Amino acid sequence: MVLERPEIPLHTNASENDLRAWVIKRRISGGTMSADGRVAQDVMLGLSKTCRKLGLSFFDYLGDRLGLNPNRSKIPPLADLVTQSA
Repeated sequence: MVLERPEIPLHTNASENDLRAWVIKRRISGGTMSADGRVAQDVMLGLSKTCRKLGLSFFDYLGDRLGLNPNRSKIPPLADLVTQSA
């Protein structure tokens, strides 16, 4: 597969590094109290990592989605930004 598509990395270090923050937090806090809390934590971590990879401030993105910054320009959906960067 790598010979046909050289853009595919030979290792999964990037994926493992993405999980590192969650593992450290889980070790310190002892995990979440409920399954819903775990899902919420996973969603927020995924959003923050995606924003970081796109060079976008996570808090600006959240503020835009929650309507906290009406005077700022709209941030496009993350799916569009990921597609553009690919």
